[in-house]
Amino acid sequence: MDTHKKLTIGLFGFGVVGEGLYKVLQQTPSLKATIKKICIKHPGKKRNAPASLFTTEKDELLNDPEINVIVEVIDDSKAAFDIVSTALQNQKDVVSASKKMIAENLQALLDLQQKTGQSLLYESAACASIPVIRNLEEYYDNDLLHSIKAIVNGSTNFILTKIFEEHLDFKQALLLAQQQGFAESDPRLDVEGYDAVNKWTFLLTHAYGIIEKPENILFNGIQNIHSADAVVAKAKNQQIKLVAEAKKLENGKVAAYVMPQFVKADDHLSFVKNEYNGVVIESGFADKQFFYGKGAGSLPTASAVLSDISALRYQYKYEYKKLYHHQPQVLSEDVFLRVYVSFDDLKYVPREKFEWIEEWHSEEDRKYLVGVISFKELKENNWWRENNTSLILTPEPVIEDIATRQLKRKSLELAGIVFN
Repeated sequence: MDTHKKLTIGLFGFGVVGEGLYKVLQQTPSLKATIKKICIKHPGKKRNAPASLFTTEKDELLNDPEINVIVEVIDDSKAAFDIVSTALQNQKDVVSASKKMIAENLQALLDLQQKTGQSLLYESAACASIPVIRNLEEYYDNDLLHSIKAIVNGSTNFILTKIFEEHLDFKQALLLAQQQGFAESDPRLDVEGYDAVNKWTFLLTHAYGIIEKPENILFNGIQNIHSADAVVAKAKNQQIKLVAEAKKLENGKVAAYVMPQFVKADDHLSFVKNEYNGVVIESGFADKQFFYGKGAGSLPTASAVLSDISALRYQYKYEYKKLYHHQPQVLSEDVFLRVYVSFDDLKYVPREKFEWIEEWHSEEDRKYLVGVISFKELKENNWWRENNTSLILTPEPVIEDIATRQLKRKSLELAGIVFN
């Protein structure tokens, strides 16, 4: 095996990440990796690299026999898929940072890797500087992986940190995130949870062998979080985070979602502030392990791209062990979730859909309840996203045992606590 394979790179995109990678490569000559050509969309922009490196013709990179690695860091998911699939078919290895492209085309990308034998690496597409994919691939056996939960979107975490620690309202915190470059000028992808669920889609593949479309995973963002919700969280000595979670159930299936969640003060994720990301993996023998690092920004993302480029010297490929060498897990919707719901008017909350209601607060302007509801109800209906309603999962929200659930409901009904 040639551990000193010379890498000649064709780079697509010279924005924040592309320029970061260019700088990082200049500082790591030992890597034996050089950028031969950079494909860009707008040739008129002034850029901090020699003009001779740039082209607007993608085929100059994709058809160049000297270029053996394509690095793709653009934000157009359709164009990115075209670039990546062509590069693999042209017998080039690929490094990508496009989480939306990977999530939307996962099965096709798996098929292409098998058909061409080429390597597609994308550590930078999830959690930037945290090596979560490589760890899931190499370290955690499927049968021993109990759960994985994570903060995977730095922009929403930055906003929530500002709401909690500096008492900003949502709009002020979002504006600050945009000014500091942590949120896009159109922040919907981050704020409404799309970015996080895209990342969770392929992290589920590496964790459990699950292949699923992003739209089939229960998710929401932080767009409906109310300042009154932050007050309730503080009173309980908790914070609110946008948490992606997957948990292996007793029946062997997996419950997975990306939702706002109350996080206790002693939870590892409560220490993850601002644009940082955090991942907690719980396994059979190692118990809990916590990964923490910058989830956004030029150099942290470029460092993950660099790590993938470096791995290509050793012909490293994802083996997708949980998919190809184990029995892949399946997602289950047959569970119940303990949730907090805040609202302006009770008429917008279908109380009859709750298994039971444990807390009820109607004195304040902003009313709220805590209760248990089926996963399917949230998946199939939208009332909890509408009419200024806010739904947040409680800590340890997943309830599996139906018998216990029914007993609990009966005891609460006898005490006069169920409100339906």
